[in-house]
Amino acid sequence: MNSQQTLVPPPETDPLVPENTSAKMPESGRYATPDWANIGWVVAIHLGVLAAPFCFTWTGLFTCMFLGWLTGGIGICLGYHRLLTHGSFQTYPFMNRLIGLIGLLAGQGPPIQWVANHRKHHLHSDQPGDPHSPRDGRWWSHILWLVPFHSAEEIQATHQRFAPDLLKDPFMRLLQRTFLYWHLGLGALLYGIGYWAGGTELGLSLLVYGMFVRLFYVLHATWFVNSATHIWGYRNYETTDDSRNLWWVALLTYGEGWHNNHHKYQRMAKNGHKWWELDMTYGAILVLEKLGLAWKVVKTIPPTTKRLPSNHPNSLHNSRQSRHRSTEVTLNVCART
Repeated sequence: MNSQQTLVPPPETDPLVPENTSAKMPESGRYATPDWANIGWVVAIHLGVLAAPFCFTWTGLFTCMFLGWLTGGIGICLGYHRLLTHGSFQTYPFMNRLIGLIGLLAGQGPPIQWVANHRKHHLHSDQPGDPHSPRDGRWWSHILWLVPFHSAEEIQATHQRFAPDLLKDPFMRLLQRTFLYWHLGLGALLYGIGYWAGGTELGLSLLVYGMFVRLFYVLHATWFVNSATHIWGYRNYETTDDSRNLWWVALLTYGEGWHNNHHKYQRMAKNGHKWWELDMTYGAILVLEKLGLAWKVVKTIPPTTKRLPSNHPNSLHNSRQSRHRSTEVTLNVCART
């Protein structure tokens, strides 16, 4: 990407969200037109998991665990989230694209789509316009937000509004068009390797565990960040949203469950701010830094930003302004990477 490219900071309101939008969308409008492509994708993954008891091998399980960490931990948590969405560190263009491809294989959509939705979530977190707030229902925030159909025009407008930096990259646009083909290729590769190494039994095991069980795990673990960490847990910081730190989600997502910390300081590469808040993804970023593959890692809390007590009369106002400023910084930094 061109290092000279800049973005105009986004306004404090989203032009795609009407000013009179209620925080809770009416049920009749929410599911009026289902997105059958999304529904079919999620249903296929869950049906595939049903074959797991009949296809178990230790090789299949270890393949699931490794690919789960690679696509979920490196692809989503490190790549889609901290690198592409928030610019928590910088790396080479080929690394951006490689990590974007790895993240695509986590089954949560292409990089442009994921990044745009997540930046929109931060701008409107638990407010009208948030794509997946538990204030609209717990199941809505976990999975049902994927059900409604969005027109091509609406999707393009969202991408241009929230991910213009990624739209400038031809490879990211290629991933946007070819999402399903990469998954079909990976499934064929897993089955082929298993068949070559151990016949049909191992081939099916690698396919079921390396694809369906892995995708089931990675999808639900990430969705727990959208749902559970906005419902349960503790808060280190006062914010205008409902974000919480939840230890078991942090374990499932390699550190993403320290969500209140992240919502307060979105660009920080480290989500765990207390000594007990383990953050494996931050460790992976430090490894990349040691190898010379990452630099300008955002490691410290801004010294001019101070935490306000929850009963402070200005805490709500200051947190709201901080949220918009943080989103503006994220978009500007990512536009220059």
